[in-house]
Amino acid sequence: MPGSSSLRAWWAQRPPAAGAAVLATGILSVGLHLAGYETLSRVALALAGAAWVALGADFVVRLVRERERWLAEAGTPAGLTAVAATTVLGTRVSALGWQSLAWASLALSAVLWPVLLTGVARQVVRHLAGHRGRRMPGDVFLCCVATQGLAVLGATLAKAEAMTWPAYTALALFWLGLVLYVLMLALFDWRQVTEGAGDQWIAGGALAVSAFAGARLIAADRGELYLWNADDRGALRAMTVALLVLSLCWYAVLLAAEVFRPRLRYDVRRWATVFPMGVTAAAMLSVAAAVRIPGLKGPGEVLLWVAVAAWLAVAVAALAMVRRSVTASGFPGSPGSTRSVRSRGPR
Repeated sequence: MPGSSSLRAWWAQRPPAAGAAVLATGILSVGLHLAGYETLSRVALALAGAAWVALGADFVVRLVRERERWLAEAGTPAGLTAVAATTVLGTRVSALGWQSLAWASLALSAVLWPVLLTGVARQVVRHLAGHRGRRMPGDVFLCCVATQGLAVLGATLAKAEAMTWPAYTALALFWLGLVLYVLMLALFDWRQVTEGAGDQWIAGGALAVSAFAGARLIAADRGELYLWNADDRGALRAMTVALLVLSLCWYAVLLAAEVFRPRLRYDVRRWATVFPMGVTAAAMLSVAAAVRIPGLKGPGEVLLWVAVAAWLAVAVAALAMVRRSVTASGFPGSPGSTRSVRSRGPR
């Protein structure tokens, strides 16, 4: 059908940044679960899972049929949303008791992570060599997000399966993610705070997911496992709380920048705004339980509903954009189509 052809044409032009939609929806599912809204959480999980399957199939098709394009896209920071989204979904399905699927998510993410991270490192080097003095947009922080996503999933599985090695591996990834954050912060274009199209929010979201990883590492130390001594536990607790505070500072600055200089036009990178909002809420709820600061739960739920509202707004804008794109591509009967059926005159 012509309409289907137009939709396929639009899908073929989809940028790698579209993967942030899966990431944003998945973290909302995690946050809703932590807040006790299980039905809504499962609805969000179903949406994220369906989108992940569609994007995953497209990922494989491009690898096989359009290898040059795949390599070009895989070398961008946005390509790391594949790793981050997979780890987030793995974390959520682990909470459902589907540990085999969570392990599969961890394995797939662990295979993709070094490949995509290496490609991003090469692009960063080329960027610095070819654009001296020119900084990079917010999606560069996905290097940290993907790494911390692995830490979150590893710590989650360590607690669920009462195994030590995933926790120790997750701890190493946690510290590596913080190192990557500092390196990417040096490359970040600070003008993006007021000029970015949405992905500038990842600068704060990367710290929030780091706090989330710290909370999961603290939680893994309870129950059947004894992972950290008193000094290690104290350092991990202090770092986790500090990361949460810094992420909230970023949240306030970025929100103020949005109010001061509104950017209301839809951009696919707006999904990269929803994810940091959602993961900040999830981090607050997780830290509240892990560090035993119950006062964080209320603000965490408020931020969660703010993230849900942002998700709905971006989803509506995205659907409107898809409709306009398909209509503009033209097929019989569509408004503005160059192939619309012309009037045949009086009968």
